[in-house]
Amino acid sequence: MSKPDRYVGLDNDQFGGMSMIGKVIRDARVFGLIADDETCEGWEIGRINVLKDQVDAEWDKYGCMVSQLPEDLLKRHQEIYNAAITKAKEMGWSGEYETHSDD
Repeated sequence: MSKPDRYVGLDNDQFGGMSMIGKVIRDARVFGLIADDETCEGWEIGRINVLKDQVDAEWDKYGCMVSQLPEDLLKRHQEIYNAAITKAKEMGWSGEYETHSDD
């Protein structure tokens, strides 16, 4: 089975985006790389990869550690991730999905 060449969108992703692409989107929101309401639905995977590279560059500024974020970004990170986790749990997510390989 071939993988899709376009992303389904954060709202349509499993458990509201508890996936690697979902993490990229949430982090992009934290860093202001995309609007808070951008779900990336219909984006080509190549475009997602460009966004991931931008997110990685932002994380590099802070040693890839949440604890190193300045106060304003830390607050944004907590708000975005707390809301995502709450939504995912309401949808039945337990955290196991992210620990399993897609292989």
